[in-house]
Formats: sequence, structure tokens, C-alpha cells
Amino acid sequence: MSLSGKLVAGGWLIVVTALFASGALAEDASVSLARQSLEECEQGRAATDRAARLAHFEQGRLLGEQAVARNELNADAHFSLFCNLGELLRIDGESLTSLFGFRRMMKELDRALELDPNHIDALSAKGTLLVKLPGLLGGDSEKGEQILEQVVLRAPKAVNARLALAKVRYEQGRHQEAVTLASDALAIAQQYKRLTFIAEARAVLQQLHEAAASATTSYRPRF
Repeated sequence: MSLSGKLVAGGWLIVVTALFASGALAEDASVSLARQSLEECEQGRAATDRAARLAHFEQGRLLGEQAVARNELNADAHFSLFCNLGELLRIDGESLTSLFGFRRMMKELDRALELDPNHIDALSAKGTLLVKLPGLLGGDSEKGEQILEQVVLRAPKAVNARLALAKVRYEQGRHQEAVTLASDALAIAQQYKRLTFIAEARAVLQQLHEAAASATTSYRPRF
């Protein structure tokens, strides 16, 4: 190969190497931004003051958007954005305040699962939403229950899926299964210091015990 040919080949090698390096840097930045976004979502859930919650979720949304912009193929980036968008939608309760916001939230969740069908957190969120949402908004309780069952079997640390499935089991009249799932969720949340889930798991267990007590006292045997 001539000297000029070697120079051209060397030049292309430098360009290709630079492109790979820039792609790796973008991916690393996306991973970091997605992690920060999820941390903001968790901190917002733990906050008790509305203004603080809103600030965390807004910051998390911005970080999630940046993570997606850096690497659109990062499933965690889309999930982190979903997390904050969802919390912003329900900051004043579970009522739907924005159909556009809801659709955007679901788009991010579905994109995360499209990129990574085995994304446990995204699967847990999808299953939970399917059992909670009415049919007009895409709810499907049977499919949601199946997803939650898969998550519980595959993910020993999955707290949210166990709580969501506990509520389903209670509605089905399978009270002992519901209590077991909620108790397991509480133990896992305590073990891994998931503070927001600790509070939720305790609340679910209390509701289950109160419902069981109410059912017992309302029962009057016939003689």
C-alpha cells in the first residue's frame, strides 16, 4: 500500500474509533442520567411535602428526558422518564388529570418494554397499571395479573408487583394469599431499605387485617 493509501486508511480508522468512543460516552451518560432520574423519583415518593415532591419529580423528568436524548435505545432511560411522568400525574391523587400526559407516560413504559421485554421494573409497572386501569384506558385485569405473577416468580426483590398482586388476590377472595404477598413485600422492602414501599406495604397489610376482622365480626352463624 502506498503512503497516501496508508494515510487514508489511518484517517478512517481514527474517524471510526472516534465515532465508537463518542457513542460509548453517550451511552455512559445516558446510564448515569437514568440512574439520577430514578433516584429523583424515589426521593419524590419519600417526600411528604407537596412542593418537595413536585421538585423531585420535575427534576427527575428533566434528567429522564436527557437520558433518552443521549441514548434512545436505553430501556432504563425510558423507564426513569415513565416513573417521573407517572408521579407527576398522580401528585394530587390517583385521578387522571391529563390524557396527553397519560399517553406520554404509557408511551415511555411501552418503549422500555419494547427495548427490554424482561425489564422487571417496567413489567411490574405494566402489570400494576393493567389491573388498575379501566378498559377504556387500556386496562386488562387478566393480562395484568399474569404479568404480575411472572414478575413475582422471576424477581425475588420485586416489591411493587407483590403489593399489586396482593390487592388482586384480596379482591378475588383469596385473603391468605394476599396477606402472604403483602408480608413478603414488607420484608423485602425492609431488607433493601425501600422506604416508600415499607410504608405502602404496611398500609396494605393493615387494610387486609381490618377487612378480615370486619368480615369475622359481621358473620353471624345461624342456628
